[in-house]
Amino acid sequence: MASIFSRIVAGEIPCYKVAEDENYFAFLDISPVAKGHTLVIPKREVDYIFDLDDKTYVGLTRFAKRVAKAIEKAIPCKRVGVAVMGLEVPHTHIHLVPINKEADMNFFRDKLSLESTEMQAIAEAIAREME
Repeated sequence: MASIFSRIVAGEIPCYKVAEDENYFAFLDISPVAKGHTLVIPKREVDYIFDLDDKTYVGLTRFAKRVAKAIEKAIPCKRVGVAVMGLEVPHTHIHLVPINKEADMNFFRDKLSLESTEMQAIAEAIAREME
C-alpha cells in the first residue's frame, strides 16, 4: 500500500506544494512547528533515508538545499533547521524548519494551526523563491 506521501505525489491527496522536479517533491507540513515547515521527499517511496541509493540520497540533499534557500528568502528566520526522523510515515522525508533559536525545532510542542489561505500563501511565497 502506498504511503500517504506517495499518494500526495500522485495527486490523490491535496497538499500545499512548494517545489517539484522529476525525482523529488516538497510540500508544507500540515502540522507545522513553524510557519514554512516544509517536507522534502524522493518521489520513489523508500522507508529509510539511509536505504536510498547514493544518487537519490545526494539528489534529495541537493533538492532540499534549494528548497531551504527559498524558505530563507520567503520566511523571516536566522536559519533553516534540518531534521530526519522518519518514524511517523514510512517514506523518506526531510523536515526543513525556519528557526530563530534552537527551541524552534521542538517537534513535541503544540503544532501551529494555520488557515488554508495562510498555508497557500506560504507555499506560494516559497515556490516563487525557487525560480
